Amino acid sequence: MKHSLHRLLRQAGPEPTLEAIADLVQALAPESALYLLDQDLRVAWWGPGCERLSGRLEAEVLGQADPAVPGQDPGLVDAGGRLVRVSRRGVPLGEGELVVLRRLQRARAEALESVVGGAPRTFHGLMSQDPGMHAAFQIIQNAAETDASVLMRGESGTGKELAARALHAESHRRSGPLLAVNCAALSPTLLESELFGHVRGAFTGAVRDRKGLFERADGGSLFLDEVAELPMDLQAKLLRVLQDGIILPVGGNRTIQVDIRLIAATHSGLRRRVAEGAFREDLMYRLRVVPIFLPPLRERRGDVELLLWHFIDEHNVRGPRRIERIHPRAMKLMLDHDWPGNVRELLNVVQYAFAVGRGRELLPSELPPEFREARPARRRTQASEEQRIREALEQSEGHIGRAAELLGVSRPTFWRKRKKHGI
Repeated sequence: MKHSLHRLLRQAGPEPTLEAIADLVQALAPESALYLLDQDLRVAWWGPGCERLSGRLEAEVLGQADPAVPGQDPGLVDAGGRLVRVSRRGVPLGEGELVVLRRLQRARAEALESVVGGAPRTFHGLMSQDPGMHAAFQIIQNAAETDASVLMRGESGTGKELAARALHAESHRRSGPLLAVNCAALSPTLLESELFGHVRGAFTGAVRDRKGLFERADGGSLFLDEVAELPMDLQAKLLRVLQDGIILPVGGNRTIQVDIRLIAATHSGLRRRVAEGAFREDLMYRLRVVPIFLPPLRERRGDVELLLWHFIDEHNVRGPRRIERIHPRAMKLMLDHDWPGNVRELLNVVQYAFAVGRGRELLPSELPPEFREARPARRRTQASEEQRIREALEQSEGHIGRAAELLGVSRPTFWRKRKKHGI
């Protein structure tokens, strides 16, 4: 019997056999799809049902990590970056895994979304199911159709540079360069040379002409991180670039015309820096033509588990460890954490767990020490909500409808929250 089976399989060939199985699965369950992962849990075969389910061709996914987002309610990211709700069942096949996906019925998908607050969405490396983040994605897409200057506002680790890259990728400048500099990382002298370039002999060590970032980014975009730390004398030169598109290299006497899209970022409000006399008010208005706020992770709790499984999935592919479950206590500790380092801190927690643990379950003992230390009671909720309301009003220039949209709430809810905090 086994000899006959082996002979039949050899005659048919492995791929036609898989295709026949996939056709049979789909005939029994039309909303199903079948694919195969190799020993490194990368896509080795992508059934035709997967193409229909996701819109992604086999050539796009072969050799890529498992495209089904793991967790209790997984999904498949489609060609448009949307998450298709599916159930996932995998069985070992040799050193790999044969996976069957089945699209969830609309009622179950909608019920899930009502619990978590919205459908997860990936956007140029950013992933979220939070309405506030989704509003930021939409503003980025809209702003990308113009050349207006954009100011990214958010705490460290919220993804401001990724958002800047998304803006560049969505814009007509996508084929041009995207260069970046942290304004707080260099001394004023070095920063001026880095931005504007210098001519030979401009200072000791300047043995030849050197193009600055503005000139090298011509035709593309320039990302200035921590722009609030820009020295006052450089603020005047930056203002001239924004007004006239002209730069003057250090030590030079000839101006250069440049064509760039400026994207700035700060973790602190520029209005406060203006009030302190540390930032030019006219430059602030030039930079924040389109302000975009990225909320901290502690204010989008639904994203913690989503991003946690996303990072675990990425590390599962690399090995040697594979995490399939999270201990309930470990999950509670992470959901209760304030995440001062935001998404970057969450990634570090996953890296730590993969480094110190070896089992298939992520245990509380595999979290960094700060998760096991006694912490003071959380006092952030009220303050953070009030801060978000004020920031939304600032970004929308006081427009209630736009401010409510930024927070992902209705106008009446926004009015009630304002009244509660006396804003």
